[in-house]
Amino acid sequence: MCHIMTLGQRGPRIRRWLHKIGPMRPRRLGAELGKSVVYQETNGETRVEIKESVRGQDIFIIQTIPRDVNTAVMELLIMAYALKTACARNIIGVIPYFPYSKQSKMRKRGSIVCKLLASMLAKAGLTHIITMDLHQKEIQGFFSFPVDNLRASPFLLQYIQEEIPNYRNAVIVAKSPDAAKRAQSYAERLRLGLAVIHGEAQCTELDMDDGRHSPPMVKNATVHPGLELPLMMAKEKPPITVVGDVGGRIAIIVDDIIDDVESFVAAAEILKERGAYKIYVMATHGILSAEAPRLIEESTIDEVVVTNTVPHEVQKLQCPKIKTVDISLILSEAIRRIHNGESMAYLFRNITVDD
Repeated sequence: MCHIMTLGQRGPRIRRWLHKIGPMRPRRLGAELGKSVVYQETNGETRVEIKESVRGQDIFIIQTIPRDVNTAVMELLIMAYALKTACARNIIGVIPYFPYSKQSKMRKRGSIVCKLLASMLAKAGLTHIITMDLHQKEIQGFFSFPVDNLRASPFLLQYIQEEIPNYRNAVIVAKSPDAAKRAQSYAERLRLGLAVIHGEAQCTELDMDDGRHSPPMVKNATVHPGLELPLMMAKEKPPITVVGDVGGRIAIIVDDIIDDVESFVAAAEILKERGAYKIYVMATHGILSAEAPRLIEESTIDEVVVTNTVPHEVQKLQCPKIKTVDISLILSEAIRRIHNGESMAYLFRNITVDD
């Protein structure tokens, strides 16, 4: 029997949440929700109790990351370790949005936190992970066990075709050169034009210091005679330009994560100035932190479309422009196939590296 457990929700509320907006639904699989209790001690420590035998079973831990990311991670680690101690056969983490995925590169004297989290999950006892649209696909290499990185693009493409009137008059927009590959993939599948916004004032991930200036420069440092390395010229961004025609068109900005929305709002204003008459923003993970709902409501953006990998019902109440695409079907099918030992190839039909 397949057991499905969720963290961060308790008692009857679990079933209501899964039925209403949750990305994973036990009823799709004909499975029962596992019996477990997760709560915080008065001193802030997390405690997990497994209320039934899991010996020799396949256990799927469903963890959607809420606002308190660190608590959610600890719940996941402790739950996995508790199941490992209870002799579960396989422990599969279903983590639609993988936390710390933006910290997957070395920055100055920081650390690659995503790799640390991958090691912690393996040590806790996880044997497999199902996730969706990792921020960097290379993150899969951090894990010592299988990772199925599912894609939300088929659902978002379907939304464009069915819910955006006159989408044939649209153009797919990358709000920075970093997002050009994803935008190109959408444009090619929908047979639409492509535009790229270039010259943002803020730094992108690729412009950030990678930490290779360590140790720091020392005054009057001696240089080996004859060692004259060429000096790397500093980057200078050009004025903001839109590469591609958006005049009289519907602009659809695509990305994987929408959290702080200032860059999306700025991109929308530029597109309006260039003649776009309607602007949509589409992303897999709608984290929508801080003042995001208010900024979206006050902006020139007409609609923000995200999937339900991350709960965002409160933000939807604050901003009616936010729409949700349900991706529970593909996650449920992934769980079923893994439990039955079936191939996952069907879930990756026509998927390319850029998707």
